[in-house]
Amino acid sequence: MGGKVSSKMATVGRVVQAVKPHAPLIKFPSREGVPRPNVQEALKTLAVSSPSPPPLVVPLPLSRPPGPLTWLPGTPDSLATVKELPQRYRRRALEAEEMDYIQRGGPE
Repeated sequence: MGGKVSSKMATVGRVVQAVKPHAPLIKFPSREGVPRPNVQEALKTLAVSSPSPPPLVVPLPLSRPPGPLTWLPGTPDSLATVKELPQRYRRRALEAEEMDYIQRGGPE
């Protein structure tokens, strides 16, 4: 019985030796000298520095009005194309309860 235990330990020892120690690939700069930010102080600084409300963003007028939508190249899906799909790629049919749920916008 002692032979079995020692052979298992030898195998475990070989496995442990095969694992290399972790070498980090990313090195971050030392932050020891950088003071940690204080949330309360930051909020006070923001409140003092900007007493007026922020300016509203006004959208720029477009140089030309948007044109009609164009279809992407390719063949549109047809009933024949959908029927040729294997069953596992076809969309599952919705039940009446599911359609009602979607039309309601969620639970009642």
